[in-house]
Amino acid sequence: MKKLINFTLIAIASLAVACHKDAALTKLQPVAFTGPLTSSTTSVDISPADTASTVITFNWPAVVYPYKAHVTYTLQVDLPTDTVGATPWSNAVNVTVGSDVLTKAYKGSDFNALAIQAGIGANDTGKLVIRVQAYQDRNAYSKAITISVITYKAAVVVPPYNAGYPILYLPGDYQSWLPNAIVPSAFGTAAAPTAGVYPAATSANIYEGYIYEPSGGTYQFKFTNAPDWNHINYGDSGTPGLLTTDGTAAGMTLPGPGLYEVSANPVTLAWTYTLTTWAIIGDATPNGWNTETEMTFVPSKMAYTIKLNMLKSGSFKFRANNAWVIDFGINGTTNRIQYADNPIFGSNPINNMTVPADGSYTITLYLGDPNDYYYTAVLN
Repeated sequence: MKKLINFTLIAIASLAVACHKDAALTKLQPVAFTGPLTSSTTSVDISPADTASTVITFNWPAVVYPYKAHVTYTLQVDLPTDTVGATPWSNAVNVTVGSDVLTKAYKGSDFNALAIQAGIGANDTGKLVIRVQAYQDRNAYSKAITISVITYKAAVVVPPYNAGYPILYLPGDYQSWLPNAIVPSAFGTAAAPTAGVYPAATSANIYEGYIYEPSGGTYQFKFTNAPDWNHINYGDSGTPGLLTTDGTAAGMTLPGPGLYEVSANPVTLAWTYTLTTWAIIGDATPNGWNTETEMTFVPSKMAYTIKLNMLKSGSFKFRANNAWVIDFGINGTTNRIQYADNPIFGSNPINNMTVPADGSYTITLYLGDPNDYYYTAVLN
């Protein structure tokens, strides 16, 4: 019996040694992106005209995990200040791209919404930091890239008709006479611009806005108080500077192509037009206050833009037609640009604009929404 017990103990011990020799530690192999996350551009200036157009595309290489299985990729989007500190990327917006998908394209409306969700305000400028997260049994992250973004404010839904709504519509030959094709702040070939009530006007009856006439056509347009032809429409009375409410009258005729400031008073029936080109001027600009720098018009955005070096120590204004007759300053209380001088509204003693730091800026003046003129200054 004693021998039997000894043999049994020896067998158990041998088995334990054999098991110990066969055991192996499992160590996770490191995984990483084999190349950088790339983007089709590093600066995106979004407007409502870009709603259906691709404004940016991201691409990245595959992450190879030890096991052959699907890899899920997620874009992480955050503000630069949220990617550092004790809890970096904790406020990131996560966009699941899908399994084994190595690209993501954004249309203007979608990227605008993403930028606002990440923390950049509407009608504002800022920077987004973006990286890709790969996941199978553990996470891997790409190096982050930074994108400069200018957002826009989503279009206002215009009521079908409201006699008290502070808008006149400007259909004309240039957009096929379609008063009902309204896309506020996004004026394509099938959209009627609007004229709004200027907030500083002494008379609430004064409506003002901008209309762009491309080359060709009759250069005729009308004012309508609703986005249709079933209410009042204002045409040419035959007397210069005066409208008529006779719906059968012809439209007013502008002299030719260009961007016009127009105004109308539905009570007195007076109307005006001024052909405009815009520039930037001031001691924040290279030419100082003595010589303005002309800006370039972008019809699809109803905006003038320019890229130039700016100084933090100076200030600037936007002005039309190389004269101090129509020009914009900024309201220090609301931080909203308003006319400092305008023959329709008179003078308004307000502040000049400034930039936060020295550097090269892309500066854009948006004239598409008469109730919300604004500008952006993006550091290049």
